[in-house]
Amino acid sequence: MNNVTQQDLLSHADYEQQRSSIRQQIIALKKRRRVAIGDLVTLIFENRDTILYQIQEMLRTERIFDNEKVQDEIDVYNALLPKAEELSATLFIEITDSERIQELLDSFQEIDRSDTLSIRVGDQAIYAEFEAGHSNEDKISAVHFIRFQTNSTFRQLLRNSDVPASLNITHPHYQAEVIVSQEMRDEWLKDLK
Repeated sequence: MNNVTQQDLLSHADYEQQRSSIRQQIIALKKRRRVAIGDLVTLIFENRDTILYQIQEMLRTERIFDNEKVQDEIDVYNALLPKAEELSATLFIEITDSERIQELLDSFQEIDRSDTLSIRVGDQAIYAEFEAGHSNEDKISAVHFIRFQTNSTFRQLLRNSDVPASLNITHPHYQAEVIVSQEMRDEWLKDLK
């Protein structure tokens, strides 16, 4: 997937003018790319369009005009783009019980282990690789950036809609599985081209 460049960005004025339309398109796109795994974990699979939108929104919100600072934002968000033969996602631990936020969030310690979150297609499983720096032994973030390195067998099975696909979390304090829709599989296949 090609990185976003400054040439891809709309000017602040053009973005403001088109923002409502762009926002509606991205909402529809993210709906296809969003999946809940149980009650507390949601993944949004990122692609160039979702990243470009996030950059435009950040520049708008933070009122960033300086070319060097614009490039800094682009560099941060480009790091979230999937590379060749991989999928990338933002993982959200979504806790709405305000009295239990810290307790529930703490229970997710070590979710970023290499064998906790997987995509399974048939008998093939690939495991999430978590970006470092979002948790330690004392604290865990509610947002994580993850990647799934695929292989040719996984990709071949993914193309066969008769082979079931699922997302799975096997954590001591949280286990969940969800069957992946054909719509999500189609989005993944686009990312893997």
